[in-house]
Amino acid sequence: MRILVIGATGGSGRAVTDVLLERGHAVSALSRSATTLEPRPGLERVDGDATDAALLDRLLPGHDAIVVTLGISEPPLRVRLRGAKGTADDIRSRGTAAIVTAARRAGIQRLVVQSSYGVGASRDMLTFGDRLLFALMIRPQIIDSEIQEGVLRGSELDWTIVQPVYLSDSDSTEHFTSVDGSTRERKVSRRAVAHAHADLVESGSSVRETVAVSG
Repeated sequence: MRILVIGATGGSGRAVTDVLLERGHAVSALSRSATTLEPRPGLERVDGDATDAALLDRLLPGHDAIVVTLGISEPPLRVRLRGAKGTADDIRSRGTAAIVTAARRAGIQRLVVQSSYGVGASRDMLTFGDRLLFALMIRPQIIDSEIQEGVLRGSELDWTIVQPVYLSDSDSTEHFTSVDGSTRERKVSRRAVAHAHADLVESGSSVRETVAVSG
């Protein structure tokens, strides 16, 4: 398959790109600094903004699916106190809206989009400590993720929302997925989540569902 990964230089985007290439797929990696990725066979690196409609219209045709891992990679506390330096607070929702519109024009149905556990229906499954942490540390990002999910739910595309619990940088690939919000461990590695993304792209399963991913 030929797959476009948007947000490819963040921690999750890099992991998804790696796993898809390891599985033999052709990957187009889009981010503002995609050319910082190591050149590899099967990888096309595209520097650009996920909200740039003209760029998306040029890039999307010919792809079989899109994986979206947009987000703010700066430390959450600094972002909460001072705001993000290089990324808009609403990058998830604005980027996803632009991608949905461009996907329609390009005739691409399949989108797998990373959000966050605790958004939407899984909000009720958070512990009190999680709710407090979200409110104090990442409230703007959670609000933007809520809007992002609304954009997908309002579309006719074959979307799947991926909601990982707290992310780690371990090499573990062990993960548990559910569509009812149930989880096992409180943490999961980005590489394990990347395998969940790849599984969903390859199988075409869980269309218009939200998939929780935990360790």
